[in-house]
Amino acid sequence: MTAATTSASKWKATTAVAMSNYIEAGSIIAIATSLSLWQAEFGLDSMAVGLLSALSANAFGAAIGAALGGPLCDRYGRKFIYTYDLLLYMLGTLFAVFAVNFGMLLTGFVLTGIAVGAGVTAAWTYIAEEAPDERRAGHVGVAQLAWSIGPAIGYLLAVFAEPLGLLGARLIFAHLFVVAAITWWVRRGLDESQRWKDKESNPDRVGTYQGFLQLFTNRKNVTALLFLIGVYGLWNTVAGQAGIFQPRIYEATGLTDASSQYLLQVLVWGLTSAATFWGFMRYGDSFSRRRLYCIGAALGIAAWAALIYGPPGWFSLLFFAIGWGVSSGIGAQAFYGLWAAELFATRYRASAQGVMFMLVRVMVGVLSLWFPLMLEQTGIHTVGVLILGLLVAALLIGTVWAPKTQGKTLEQIEVERYGRVLDPGSGARAEAETGN
Repeated sequence: MTAATTSASKWKATTAVAMSNYIEAGSIIAIATSLSLWQAEFGLDSMAVGLLSALSANAFGAAIGAALGGPLCDRYGRKFIYTYDLLLYMLGTLFAVFAVNFGMLLTGFVLTGIAVGAGVTAAWTYIAEEAPDERRAGHVGVAQLAWSIGPAIGYLLAVFAEPLGLLGARLIFAHLFVVAAITWWVRRGLDESQRWKDKESNPDRVGTYQGFLQLFTNRKNVTALLFLIGVYGLWNTVAGQAGIFQPRIYEATGLTDASSQYLLQVLVWGLTSAATFWGFMRYGDSFSRRRLYCIGAALGIAAWAALIYGPPGWFSLLFFAIGWGVSSGIGAQAFYGLWAAELFATRYRASAQGVMFMLVRVMVGVLSLWFPLMLEQTGIHTVGVLILGLLVAALLIGTVWAPKTQGKTLEQIEVERYGRVLDPGSGARAEAETGN
């Protein structure tokens, strides 16, 4: 197989697996643009709306999926998860499409959330393990790109579907079913992660349960978990509220027209896609990652400050859309997907991501239960103190403690962190490939 063919094959696999991020983000936007419609249809109060959000792909539903999917991914392989999780996802979207009461709708949101949590964990792990070492950020960035394209298309669909009311919302969920079905079919032909196969062939490998325990008993693992939760968890607690409640946030700042809200979000996510492609994917393997992260985080803080405390009107709205859009493309989530794969050994890489993704989504879920009430009772200015505080903390943690992993193989990073390659099969393969 030629180098060009191998490269094309890796990009195809990366793209197919990265579609987990498209349907994750698509699910969140489908919920965000339809919550008011479901609320009116079923006569729901603010607490019920918060429950739908908290148990969905945006929070607790995804947390459950990640908690289950991470260890299963390390035990049975990356392909096991990304082959079967979409079947559960498709079932969940069908519940949403045909929901006739609150119970059916909640069931659909929970099922899609579980599937998303398991799928995204496996996707980030697989992409990083199969990516060329010198282009790891570029490949991981594809998942971020898919994640940003999902909302852009979702909000654009919402603009066209808005005149149809609740039927339009059901059609948006139906489109996610179709995308998931196509993605599931394409993934059936993908190979298992070679690094995972090497780990499984190692006669001295540890058991899944023992490896999972090492996440909490090995000091290197604990510090990495805390660092990544500080970077991604704090940032995503804000992004999670924006993803599901952004239309309500716009209302609190004075923008009440639904079509204008959706078009503004199309701009946000379109710029996120552009910044991911032209920023993170292009420079994440060559430019200083510490500086790139800091620039993105600082821009996000400025964007939210302008929206919350700036003069009401289109200047503040557009400044927010541009700043937050670009920030999200080169910010915490892209770096989380990269660093989470680099800082843990193959034997428990997916489990670590499962634990972190679970904790992060729980953080989002806890706030989601109360966020609509907080926004309604205290106003955007009071909520803004919490939003900016979380973003500033994420900026400081990521900038000060950014790891120096750029340009290194996963095995080299493993030796630096643990003193040796914990599963020598993968290390032997890496040495053979580099001719060492």
